[in-house]
Amino acid sequence: MAEAAVKTEETGARDSWSIAGETYSSRLIVGTGKYKDFEETARAIEASGAEIVTVAVRRVNVTNPNEPMLVDYVDPKKYTYLPNTAGCFTGDEAVRTLRLAREAGGWDLVKLEVLGDRKTLYPDMIETLNAAELLIKEGFKVMVYCSDDVLLAKRLEEMGCVAIMPLGAPIGSGLGIQTPINIRLIIEQSNVPVLVDAGVGTASDAAVAMELGCDGVLMNTAIAEAKEPILMAEAMKKAVEAGRLAYLAGRMPRKRYADPSSPVAGLI
Repeated sequence: MAEAAVKTEETGARDSWSIAGETYSSRLIVGTGKYKDFEETARAIEASGAEIVTVAVRRVNVTNPNEPMLVDYVDPKKYTYLPNTAGCFTGDEAVRTLRLAREAGGWDLVKLEVLGDRKTLYPDMIETLNAAELLIKEGFKVMVYCSDDVLLAKRLEEMGCVAIMPLGAPIGSGLGIQTPINIRLIIEQSNVPVLVDAGVGTASDAAVAMELGCDGVLMNTAIAEAKEPILMAEAMKKAVEAGRLAYLAGRMPRKRYADPSSPVAGLI
């Protein structure tokens, strides 16, 4: 994957990344569900520094002016809205949802997820592949939630998906990155952005995802269900930044035995 420019105090260059022709500085994407109200949602997004926000169009009001609307609190001119198909269990259902989203807001950059069952919320990859193929033919720019299957991830990229989004752990579990080897293999083979989507529970999980080389991390529950969501949003912002810098810096090699920090040559 082509490396973006890196922003450090020494170079002053900007560490940015691009998706579907748009360039962003923040590598953290956050959801807009599960907060106590839209005001808290807006405050958390602001604290996170995110520039892209996901919207479950089946659950969040973005069109009915007679009820509180997300757009009144989270300005779509300031943030990129990313409609998603959360809660869809068939490809047809997901496709219909995103067609409605495009009609309502003109959105063509979308996040596709098709769930297999209500217990694990794992992606149904057969339905996902079918829905992705149809959406791409209709001109959607599809960011796709998927399993950590390396071969299927490549298939989705070859099909035309603009980002691959393997789960780190089951949705809403907060278990952290359970299959780092698979995610690393997906990153190594991909020519489009790879973002961990689902499973992050705390800041260290986000840092791990970024240290693997992910282009970004998407999360919702980890912030919304924290005891202090605004504080956690800030922590996640810093964790993603730290993990990205650590990846670019290159970690020291792991060693089987101790290695003194100070040189021993020339000791008296």
